[in-house]
Amino acid sequence: MNRLSLAQELSNNAYPGRGIVIGRSEDGTKAVTAYFIMGRSANSRNRIFATEGEGIRTEAFDPSKLEDPSLIIYAPVRVLDYMTIVTNGDQTDTIYDGVKEGKSFEQSLRCREFEPDGPNYTPRISGLMHVKDGKYDYVMSILKSNNGSPEGCNRYTYSYENPAAGEGHFIHTYMHDGNPLPSFEGEPKLVEIEGTIDAFTDRIWNSLNEENKVSLFVRYIDIATGRYETRIVNKNK
Repeated sequence: MNRLSLAQELSNNAYPGRGIVIGRSEDGTKAVTAYFIMGRSANSRNRIFATEGEGIRTEAFDPSKLEDPSLIIYAPVRVLDYMTIVTNGDQTDTIYDGVKEGKSFEQSLRCREFEPDGPNYTPRISGLMHVKDGKYDYVMSILKSNNGSPEGCNRYTYSYENPAAGEGHFIHTYMHDGNPLPSFEGEPKLVEIEGTIDAFTDRIWNSLNEENKVSLFVRYIDIATGRYETRIVNKNK
């Protein structure tokens, strides 16, 4: 599989929806993740990322304009010991609680499915990073409707052990803009992870559609020590 340019994947798609990137830094020393959100409606665009503990939470930028919070207010990132959970919905909490109880990532998600936002039935995308004792691996998941039908849920889990330097995987909710929005298809895309945390953050943010982008989170975790750096970019300021 050829490595794709993450910047090109984003700049060529006006509406990938929400997206997760997980991989390893170019120098091999950092576990890398990024999560972005986009929006077409005023309610979806009225958001920011805010720090919450070691993770983040979405918040209404203008609380007076908040309409339905059910699918847009959640904690996309939470940390449990040496594990970092990144998702596009409140299944972050489902994974956190499940893993804490001794379940696997996949088992934890068995009680969840795609979002109840027909006719889109937005996929739930999730990732879990393990950084411990100088070793690093990650898993990613997508729960999606059966070709647009809510009668069935298709579940896919992908595991990546000892990922290569400069490589990552990118999964997003929608193939492109549309009505209804077409769900992501195929396995996570193999993409390049390039540069420092600031360069990587700038490259993603500047590649996202200017009208639709809302917020971006990026974290680089030192594989040897577990210490991390975080960047958050919000369009609403």
